Amino acid sequence: MKLLKEFTIPFVGLKIGQHLFEYNIDQAFFEHFEYKEFNNVNIKVDVVFEKKTTLLELHFKTSGFVNINCDLTNEPFNQTIENEFELVVKFGNEYNDENIDILIVPHGTYEINIQQYIYELIVLAVPIKRLHPGVKDGTLHSEILEKLEELSPKLKENKDTNEGIDPRWNTLKKLLTDK
Repeated sequence: MKLLKEFTIPFVGLKIGQHLFEYNIDQAFFEHFEYKEFNNVNIKVDVVFEKKTTLLELHFKTSGFVNINCDLTNEPFNQTIENEFELVVKFGNEYNDENIDILIVPHGTYEINIQQYIYELIVLAVPIKRLHPGVKDGTLHSEILEKLEELSPKLKENKDTNEGIDPRWNTLKKLLTDK
């Protein structure tokens, strides 16, 4: 996959200390990854990049929304996204990203691309079960919800009624109370 230049941080020219990078993520970002689960995206990502003498620390913070379809009704809604992530970048002999929180890059590396970390941070912040808020509080009126209610099994309101019960069971129940 081609790297997007705006997510590449050239850290060689930066002074030791903290630096803030701000990104506005939209639908085009996810089209680059060929991810088609979102209808619309509006997320702000703040990256606090701290350069130290022997390593780099990155603190990612996302906030915004993604427009997705409800799993139950297929109605689109805005899902709020808020997530944070810490990444430590160390220098070593070869590239290694096996650990989730630690990235090892070869000595002599002068820049780091963070687009994959931003992508994963946003996608993993979306709940597994996507339920429209109107379904939870009962304010959403949809044909699908009405059909589901119509087809759902009905519980008997009065369980004490003896309608449809074989009369032989009633005789057996008397044995329990006649002790």
